Amino acid sequence: MITVKRLVCNMLQENTYIVSDETREAVIIDCGAYYDAERTAIVNYLTSNQLKPVHLLCTHGHFDHNFGNDTIWHTFGLKPEVAAEDEGMMELKTMFKELTGADYLGDIPPVGRLLATGECIHFGTHQLKVLSTPGHSRGSVTFYCEAEQAAFTGDTLFRMSIGRTDFEGGSWSDMSHSLKKVLAVLPADTTVYPGHGEPTTIGYELQYNPYMH
Repeated sequence: MITVKRLVCNMLQENTYIVSDETREAVIIDCGAYYDAERTAIVNYLTSNQLKPVHLLCTHGHFDHNFGNDTIWHTFGLKPEVAAEDEGMMELKTMFKELTGADYLGDIPPVGRLLATGECIHFGTHQLKVLSTPGHSRGSVTFYCEAEQAAFTGDTLFRMSIGRTDFEGGSWSDMSHSLKKVLAVLPADTTVYPGHGEPTTIGYELQYNPYMH
């Protein structure tokens, strides 16, 4: 049985997830903590529950999903893991400057490992399969736990919506394929944990999300 802790972070209301099981091993998905209170909350949750984070996973390289990587790096020694197509975005500063006009002053850890499509990320007694779901960015991935029927979709699929495709590296044709050929074929009762907004299920999105058809 997995436990999923969602923490809503930064000025873009991004979802950071901490996923753990009975072994107390955990993975952190999309650490978007920007403000000090958010960074402290993540560390406190991990330490107070005696969790051992073993992976820092990134659904994609956009800055709002990676602000807090330096805190995890400095506190737990984990470097971010991301698909090769998004590795260049992990530098954060350029895109942050382009979109906000401000300089990003945070520390930026080096990428620790590049994710391969189809590989399985292990923690405790569970595993997350890396599904390639480009469209929002070239390297967008979904982390799928088949045993628990849970999918962490980043900015590919939201409740009754989808991620933007007009950023650099975005593609509507890629997004459509990811939605209809990769995510839509998951079991209907799969819980979707999106990068922004509330959780949903594949079945609900197939019924109500116009982009899934």
